[in-house]
Amino acid sequence: MQHPPLFPFPIPSPENNRRNCVIAFTTPQNYAGRLSELIQLKGWTPLWCPTVTVESTQQTISSIHHYLHPISNEPNSLLEEFSALAFTSRTGITAFSLALLINHTPPLTPHGEILTIAALGNDSELLDQDFIAKMCENPERIRILVPPIATPSGLVDALGLGQGRRVLCPVPSVIGLDEPPVVPKFLEDLSKRGWIPVRLDAYETRWAGAKCAVDVVIKSEEECGFDAIVFTSTGEVEGLLKSLKEFGLDWEMVRRRCPRMVVAAHGPVTASGAESLGVGIDVVSSNFGSFDGLVDALSHKWKSLENQES
Repeated sequence: MQHPPLFPFPIPSPENNRRNCVIAFTTPQNYAGRLSELIQLKGWTPLWCPTVTVESTQQTISSIHHYLHPISNEPNSLLEEFSALAFTSRTGITAFSLALLINHTPPLTPHGEILTIAALGNDSELLDQDFIAKMCENPERIRILVPPIATPSGLVDALGLGQGRRVLCPVPSVIGLDEPPVVPKFLEDLSKRGWIPVRLDAYETRWAGAKCAVDVVIKSEEECGFDAIVFTSTGEVEGLLKSLKEFGLDWEMVRRRCPRMVVAAHGPVTASGAESLGVGIDVVSSNFGSFDGLVDALSHKWKSLENQES
């Protein structure tokens, strides 16, 4: 399995005088490098076990492009009919950017109503000047909105009342797994606030296959096993459980093999989804706008445990 690169800087000694902790994490490749780096900066050893893949396809790019250029004899793109564009993931922004690259002209004309573009936490870094320039020649038509709480429900609250306006929602098409309730609930919450949400399948999330659990299975059979496992989405949890089943295992068996393992979730949405699948969560990051909050929460958990043991 291909792993994120180890970073060429000196690795500090493990925090809190702990041995070299092994942290398994299941995030897809587009997030793996950053999380691996943060784990190493804590002096821990990352074990990358991606349980889902996320990627754009020709079909998903075409679906996005449908909204970006005029159709039939209409002078404007379909995007002109929307008051907001709501991204719930970094991958959605990346997919949208790919579709903008093949658009010959910006989808928005220089004059018209303001389009609010919303994104969560550090994902908003991708909504830079280059992105805005590709959207419209007049940057005054674009308003960037970053909700103070980096969750889909926080995004809904930040958008406010829709009053019958339309919001375009680039979200994943889930293949090989049950769709987590996050996106359906997000669309439902928008409707309740008076928005007309339009779902746009902007990229695909797929189960990575049984092989994704190989490292978890092997490591869990060792005497020390691994010290923590980190989930950043509900889909990752389901992907791991499905893979474990292929090996004749379930989550409780992994727990028994690694009794000291700490299970961490990136934010309350992931934690709730994991627990709905029968995976108990020990640590939930309270600062979930970036992965920094996740590794800090894990470090704090171990400090608390050591204080109890001393």
